Amino acid sequence: MCSSGTATAGRKRKGASGRPPIGSKRRRAPEPAHEASGWASLPTDIVGLVSGRLLAEDVVDYLTFRAVYSGWRASTSDLGILALRKPQLRPHGWIALCDGDGAPLDSDGEITLFNTRTVWRLRIRLPDLRCHRVVSFTDGLVILLHKRTTAVRVVHPFTLATVQLPPLAPAFRNAIKDREALFSMSAFVCSSPTAPFSVVARFPWRPMVLWTQPSRLSWEVIHHGMVELQNFLPFQGLLFAITKWREEIVMVYPPRKISMAYYSLADPSICREYLVEVVGRMMLVLQHGNDDRACPKYAFRIFEVDIWRQKLLPICNLGSRALFLNTDRCLCVPTMSLPSRYSNSVHFSVPSSPAVMHSLSSGLSEDLAALCQIHDMKEETRPSVRPFTITDHLLTYCNHMEWARGLMFHEYHHIPDSFEEL
Repeated sequence: MCSSGTATAGRKRKGASGRPPIGSKRRRAPEPAHEASGWASLPTDIVGLVSGRLLAEDVVDYLTFRAVYSGWRASTSDLGILALRKPQLRPHGWIALCDGDGAPLDSDGEITLFNTRTVWRLRIRLPDLRCHRVVSFTDGLVILLHKRTTAVRVVHPFTLATVQLPPLAPAFRNAIKDREALFSMSAFVCSSPTAPFSVVARFPWRPMVLWTQPSRLSWEVIHHGMVELQNFLPFQGLLFAITKWREEIVMVYPPRKISMAYYSLADPSICREYLVEVVGRMMLVLQHGNDDRACPKYAFRIFEVDIWRQKLLPICNLGSRALFLNTDRCLCVPTMSLPSRYSNSVHFSVPSSPAVMHSLSSGLSEDLAALCQIHDMKEETRPSVRPFTITDHLLTYCNHMEWARGLMFHEYHHIPDSFEEL
């Protein structure tokens, strides 16, 4: 009896179901180690093939692919500073949007990016953005000006690769001598066979154009007396612009004496000219018409520009694309992801209306801002009409002055005296 009782006491007693009583502990057997399977176990050569095709199509898709699995990241290359120096590794098709609240793009340390091809919208945080002012967004890169030192920085918004450029203040004081011009400056990233990475800065209504490279210690004036330059267009690593009254397309960078006249096409007193890149080709757009509020009439002539052969080829149809035009900068946007009415259309502004859409197919125009006026030219009459449309954002991006200040162009293209604090 005693030996039987001792054996029974040495064992854990089970309930009627065969399970240990409540409160008792049972050690779990270690789970067998699982090897990577499925997508995570793709062979290295397949990962390289997929990533190579993504990189050739869109650098943002490539970066997203690398972020999925650690194995994919280990099998692909970190772009690093090459994302800035090589044009094919820049995020083409992306633009920066303002929020329309009267706050500059750098006010909260983040910028909003919009893909004109896929209509994706992303909010990106940039390091030290509060210490800088966003002065431009060109070729998918953010150009920043340090608020205290005036040093210029170029940042890839997705890889955060950064190139530091010398302070702008010494050359600016000697050439421009107008502090207010800093608040309206814009800049462009350019490249050429002899200079793979350069930045050109311009100041509206000032006759000087400045230039520098990461290897240089200062900025240099490359153009004097070119106050009439407008509608700058970065194109294939070069920089072009229009000289309004001389009716020429000129090469701004590199500073060569290359130009192309178009004076026989229109009377500059009744015509507006724009430069825009359309599917890798340079286009000259001529806008004719009147601004009669009762019966406005507009007409457009579009030419493909071959500046090397000094030729203009007429273009009759934009297909599934829309143009957004302004004398600051222009955009060509594919319309596959936009409403069908955007196809083969031109969006622009006139003194009587900040947003007009003209259909090249029908020849008809539509005032898109008729119900969005927030003032009566003197005082504010109502708050912003939200949500803002895609047209509102794209036209604002084309108007550098309003865009840099965080103002929607269709609301603030005319600023009454009561709005001067903006």
